[in-house]
Amino acid sequence: MSKTKAVLKIQSEIRKILGDELRKKEFIEMSPVILSTITDPLNHPTTPANINCYGKCYSLTQSMIFHKQLALRTLDKIFIFSPNVRLESSDRIGTGRHLFEFTQLDLEVKDAKREDVMELCEELIVVVIESIKKNCKEELSFLKRSLKTPRRPFKKVTYTDAYEKYGKDFETMISKTHKEPVWIIDIPLNKREFYDKEDLLRPGILLDMDLIYPEGYGEALSGGEREYLYERIKTRIHKKGQTLSQFKEYLELAKEDLPASAGFGIGIERLTRFICGLKRIEEASLFPKIPGKKTCI
Repeated sequence: MSKTKAVLKIQSEIRKILGDELRKKEFIEMSPVILSTITDPLNHPTTPANINCYGKCYSLTQSMIFHKQLALRTLDKIFIFSPNVRLESSDRIGTGRHLFEFTQLDLEVKDAKREDVMELCEELIVVVIESIKKNCKEELSFLKRSLKTPRRPFKKVTYTDAYEKYGKDFETMISKTHKEPVWIIDIPLNKREFYDKEDLLRPGILLDMDLIYPEGYGEALSGGEREYLYERIKTRIHKKGQTLSQFKEYLELAKEDLPASAGFGIGIERLTRFICGLKRIEEASLFPKIPGKKTCI
């Protein structure tokens, strides 16, 4: 057995477990959207990946956040194994955590609250780890990886408390100093995108969360509740210094009907890296694409 084969066997099992568990909970799997006239603007700089199709400009999707929201006009609970392309800055070449082509398990639930999807996420991670320990003993042994099933509920820390204790690199410090996953909650409005819902009882605070892996593996996922009221979405776009024309098609549909929802996206390669105990994320992909590094395939 090779290391790559062991890792990819575990990754295949991760996908199967996640899909099976969500179907048991009556989630419906959607096909991913690869090209779109709208995509996640993100809250950090990336180089646009655009292509001209029949005289119209499309973007390679950076995430399916808008499509997830719009899909809930028809469905109640959805998930997608969604390919994402994010042309990150070249200075991320050495992090060991970034690929510019990767896959997320993206899910969204109509009328859910942040706490609902946090509970769902914890359940999924525990089930994945327990199933991998049972079904992939040979591969884990080959990789010399000993997995511990985390205790629920996971620890929660507010963004402000984390920043005050550890400084601007608090995610790294929390990851390195903890042996179980940790939630970062109550993220300031200016740290996220316009679609993340502001807590009306605490202006300036978002009903968001990030999950941090232990043992130095860093961020696992981001998610939270979504802005769904048309006028609030427009206000938030203006606050981010963006223009309504950038999101014209999305806004037209949002004006008709956009349900309240919550969800998250969890990187499959990052989850594989954590479960397998890999030093670098490219070890979790057969054809990795690393920011700032030229690849042959």
